[in-house]
Amino acid sequence: MLLKVLAYSYLNNLYSSRKMEAALKENIQFMWLSGMNKPDHNTLNRFRSQRLKDVLKEIFAQVVMLLVESGHVSLQEIYTDGTKIEANANRYTFVWGKSIKTNKDKISAQLKELWNYAQEIASEELKDNSPVEFKEIDAEKVKRTIVQIDKALKDKEVSPEIKKKLNYARKQWPERLEKYADQEEKLGKRNSYSKTDPDATFMRMKEDHLQNGQLKAGYNVQISTNNQFIVNYSHHQNPNDTTTLPKHIEQFRQLYNQLPQAVIADAGYGSEENYTRIKELGIDPFIKYNCFDRDQNKGLKSQYHDLMYDKENDCYYCPTGKKKDRCGTTKKITENGFVGYYARYHSDNCEGCPLSGQCQVGKKKGTIEINHNLNHLRSEAIDLLNSKKGEYYRRKRGIDVEPVFGNIKQNKGFRRFMLKGLSKTEVETGLLAMAHNLSKLTA
Repeated sequence: MLLKVLAYSYLNNLYSSRKMEAALKENIQFMWLSGMNKPDHNTLNRFRSQRLKDVLKEIFAQVVMLLVESGHVSLQEIYTDGTKIEANANRYTFVWGKSIKTNKDKISAQLKELWNYAQEIASEELKDNSPVEFKEIDAEKVKRTIVQIDKALKDKEVSPEIKKKLNYARKQWPERLEKYADQEEKLGKRNSYSKTDPDATFMRMKEDHLQNGQLKAGYNVQISTNNQFIVNYSHHQNPNDTTTLPKHIEQFRQLYNQLPQAVIADAGYGSEENYTRIKELGIDPFIKYNCFDRDQNKGLKSQYHDLMYDKENDCYYCPTGKKKDRCGTTKKITENGFVGYYARYHSDNCEGCPLSGQCQVGKKKGTIEINHNLNHLRSEAIDLLNSKKGEYYRRKRGIDVEPVFGNIKQNKGFRRFMLKGLSKTEVETGLLAMAHNLSKLTA
């Protein structure tokens, strides 16, 4: 009964448990659905946030399978995209990973100054102590170091300023470092979180009416659709769409015990990791990369387009005829643990060359980095995307998955989560997805 009430509430754009409670007393349709039962808002909210979090995806998958059986949906081709939805969190209660690192570095530098001062004043007392490194510090290490400094400076003439610093360090630093350790644990691999919803990450939202690039706490919601029906949804704390696709596809397999034949997505997903992992699963990746549209325009060309590659000798020649020899390999690891290899090529005699600015990595003139595997995967993607099927998918993607987000945000007015926490907000997305599918089915 409670699931029927929640699903019907989301169909009618009612997201507040108090409004649902009122509707159960006033609206005859809600009364019929509930069999004249009148659960209060606490009961509705507990059911939504606690009881549904482990089972809603299974229920959602059953609804999708009914749509498959009726011929409304196919699981062979899925159109994937993502959007950011604001969390139910204070916009100004942020914690930044870089800020924590900066504060810890300051404490480390000041502790080193106190240690060096103690060694100057009381070298005899500290001569038996092993050298102390302050690159990595924690509350216990700070406590031990301050105790050592106190012992060494006992009965010594110490400047008032140093005494003041030691007293401050003794009272404040261990507590602060414990707080920083707790914050770093909550951060994980993220660079920020909200104090009022620690699972939410600060992201740039498209709904920026002041157009000042304001960051808001939110979640990256990924969905896959077919014929504008939602067939898969997942929540992510990383604002970057690129790293979300492998987990999103894995969840699809868990829901339906099968994989799609084709995944269609925009350039935000066109990475070496995504191309590789999707191909390993036997799926055709109809996924643009970030320069695909530019490369299709004959007037615009990709980076290093003027360089000629000699595959046999593994070297490049620039338009001036200078040779760039292979000088090493750079390894880059993604957040998901995927390893990409970039070949480096260098030429020493590039001084005064008018084209030197076009072929360099950072400040290293004459050095370029090439990912040969990514270039090969991109050439395969071009062939797929320019095939008849690829052109059809590219045209359809914009009218399949993107209108779903428009319907949820504009027509249904859902732009901010009501609940807090990754698992609870995912329940809200599941209810929205079910409501969207039922609404489209009966339209």
